[in-house]
Amino acid sequence: MSSLYCISLADVEAAQSHLHGLIHLVPLDQLAGRRLFFKCELFQKTGSFKIHGALNAVRSLALAAPGNREQPKAIVTHSSGNHGQALAFAAKLEGIPAHIVVPCTALLCKKAAICSYGARLVPCEPTDKSRAEVAAQTVQEKEGVMVHSSRDPSVIAGQGTIALEVLQQVPQVNAPVVPVGGGGMVAGIAVAAKALRPDVRVYAAEPCNADDNYRSKVTGELTPNLHPPGTIADSVKTNIGPNTWPIIKDLVDDVLTVSEKEIKQTTQLVWERVKLLIEPTAGVGVAAVLSKQFQSVSQEVKKICIVLCGGNVDLDSLAWLNPPGKEAN
Repeated sequence: MSSLYCISLADVEAAQSHLHGLIHLVPLDQLAGRRLFFKCELFQKTGSFKIHGALNAVRSLALAAPGNREQPKAIVTHSSGNHGQALAFAAKLEGIPAHIVVPCTALLCKKAAICSYGARLVPCEPTDKSRAEVAAQTVQEKEGVMVHSSRDPSVIAGQGTIALEVLQQVPQVNAPVVPVGGGGMVAGIAVAAKALRPDVRVYAAEPCNADDNYRSKVTGELTPNLHPPGTIADSVKTNIGPNTWPIIKDLVDDVLTVSEKEIKQTTQLVWERVKLLIEPTAGVGVAAVLSKQFQSVSQEVKKICIVLCGGNVDLDSLAWLNPPGKEAN
């Protein structure tokens, strides 16, 4: 495995030691008869997988402070919600003030949760440029440390611990399917999984409306979305970046894209049939596995693990379930 990646298996294993006893070991639920396993990160602390990376990043900063330097005066990030919640929670555990830059379009439930963990909300426009600029300004004003949601190596390593858990819980699994936005989770999972089980195939899943990962894989070059994507899967609107892209390019076997209709239908299917209140971003992975595209390329894949990445649903924004003109059953 290339030594040029921002993390290694050793970093992921070190992250697992940092997280021991501090996060939940969430279960893998099997869908009978389909050889599908659900890694239920919606049951995780703060309601999503993001706690793995956020907690590892903050713990790493805190553990490095004694004898070397002072503890950070503040932790700063920008987030559409889930990473912000996780970082706020992790910073509170270490007694460090957190400042979360959040787009004005972020879900109200996620903003409220960030505040409930004691962090300060800093509003910005819903563009990568605005998020980055406001976060940089906040870092300067607060003399803080920036912890990026997907580009920070300690965050990526923390997300990689999900792969260690999956391989420990279901050693025979041979294909994780991972929703992708900034790519921190799929990159971390790919590094750990491929190091331990080179035969494992790693699939990324994303909305057609936010397909920078897919287009990057096709062209062989980092190809970001030029405009803020419009998708119900609000947690995967961020582009993959310079740290996650080399890993994705080399270690992710394929990228599957799904339509908004497929995301909505599959999210509702999981609610009704599996009885798990996932957020639409988690529905992206399930929709990808149920798609014709996946079925046509995965004949040799026998046991599939779908990462249900989160369950922070804004119940006040579900008008898409019953659009105008749809008759009630």
